[in-house]
Amino acid sequence: MNIAINAQLLNTAQTYRGAGVSIYSQNLIHALAKQPHGHRFSIFLNDPAFTIAGMETRRTRWPAHQPLARILWEQGALPLALIREKADLVHGLVNVLPLATRTPGVVTVHDLSFLRMPERFPPAKRIYLGQLCQWSAHKARRVIAVSRQTADDLMHFFGVAAQKIEVVYNGVADHFSPVIDNRFRAKMDLPERFLLYVGTLEPRKNLERLVEAFAEWRAVASPQDQDVALVLAGAQGWFYEQIFGRVRALNLAHVVHFPGFVPAETLPDWYRAALAFVYPSLFEGFGLPVLEAMACGAPVLCSRAPSLLEVAGDAALTFAAEDTAALSTALAQIIGDAALRQDLRQRGLAQARRFSWARCAAETLAVYEDVM
Repeated sequence: MNIAINAQLLNTAQTYRGAGVSIYSQNLIHALAKQPHGHRFSIFLNDPAFTIAGMETRRTRWPAHQPLARILWEQGALPLALIREKADLVHGLVNVLPLATRTPGVVTVHDLSFLRMPERFPPAKRIYLGQLCQWSAHKARRVIAVSRQTADDLMHFFGVAAQKIEVVYNGVADHFSPVIDNRFRAKMDLPERFLLYVGTLEPRKNLERLVEAFAEWRAVASPQDQDVALVLAGAQGWFYEQIFGRVRALNLAHVVHFPGFVPAETLPDWYRAALAFVYPSLFEGFGLPVLEAMACGAPVLCSRAPSLLEVAGDAALTFAAEDTAALSTALAQIIGDAALRQDLRQRGLAQARRFSWARCAAETLAVYEDVM
């Protein structure tokens, strides 16, 4: 079988473009290449640096990092390329398939946050994501959902038949491990004790509530705990100014730090150095940072967003995403109870071992073969 993969959002740059769906794209492709199979793969991408043994890469000349150019390529040029390649199957790695083609398709849908939280997205992006994702999901022979939450949303919002959907969980890369570098905290001039968040700075991540809960906890914390800082690491997303403004309004600028985007090569060290990892998101398709933090041995505190509960199982301390008081109480628990942190660390390491990119690739290959 000749399988074409649309990986235009794959990006190896050490910037925010290399996070999120790019992590999925890179790790899935590498894991597919290691699976036993007799198929031919053609990877369509724009990134100049990505290489993969055993697969053929097709680099586009279009500036596919620009949304409009990528849409035009996916819907105009890719159908012709599939004919030239004599592709038997096309897999859209991020929410979209080419619509003007007879080639059978599989599409991975990561989340429908643009429908669940439309007010958090610019109108043009919301319309584009909603229409093309819906059309692609209905055109596809199979839809891969990265969580049960996403599968349920596909049925609810788009009316996709349950039998068309396969839930295939993401994995966690091997370099996310609990091996600690004791020099990292000093090298990065980090506080001795800090709570860590990693992800885009945007409203749906619920960071204003985290800042408010942190302020509530500090107001009643003992003097010996006043040294605990909050580190919000990640690229600036939509409406990030509101988060910075809340920190200033609460006079927390001296204990809330914004290091910016964290490159993939140092990300495990950030998880390992933290007292605990906090992920208060209102909604996620999967919640990969929770899994990465667990694999690195960080105790995890996260919201009860359904997909996060799928990932975390019973290995995290959880709270209702919209309850500031509950989050403040949970912060006090995880900061003040060393035994709890150790228990969460051990549970998290065991939970993380259930997720691998090899498993993700094997289940994805099974979807391809079932379709054909």
